[in-house]
Formats: sequence, structure tokens, C-alpha cells
Amino acid sequence: MTLLGLPYALLNAGPNVRPNEAYSLQVYTDTQAETDRYWDAIVRNGGEAIMCGWCKDAWGFRWQITPRLLMDALAHPDPAASARAQAAMMGRRKIDIAGIEAALRGPK
Repeated sequence: MTLLGLPYALLNAGPNVRPNEAYSLQVYTDTQAETDRYWDAIVRNGGEAIMCGWCKDAWGFRWQITPRLLMDALAHPDPAASARAQAAMMGRRKIDIAGIEAALRGPK
């Protein structure tokens, strides 16, 4: 089986093992349109929005829909810029790339 072009294996552990917060699938995106497409597909089809780019699908699996820009921003060499990006992420459910870019630039 493949998931977003990557090999993936799922095991059926029976009804006593349910998806939980200890496991999530992370999808990296390049654009806001791509971020919106994945996020909206999960949330709109019986899922639930969670904070910081996370959402839960109708079966209870958690997903991190993560723009690559966010990962770069969190690893930014300027600690102040990284902290602003993290603060911008913490205040959102679905990640807004323009908001992360603005946080990196800092106050005007």
C-alpha cells in the first residue's frame, strides 16, 4: 500500500487497539493550496481540527499537515524569528503560510 506515494503498512490489531495521540501521520506541503486541500479533505469528511496544524480523521487517526516553510521557520538560525514562528503556529489550527512568513519578518 502507498500513502501519498510512500510505502506504508497497516496492521489490524483488533477492536481493543484504537488510534490515539501517541501516533500521527505527517504530510509536508509546499503551498497554502496544498495545505488547504489535505486539511480540508480530512476535516470536512468527518474529521476534527486540532491546534498547531494537527487534525483528526473520521477514524480517529491524527494527521500533521505541515508546510515545509514552518519546519524551516522553527529551525531558523535567529532564535527570535524561530520563537515568533512558533508563537504564530501555536495560535492556529490549520497553518497559515502567510502568517508564518509575517512572523519570520517580525514587527514593522
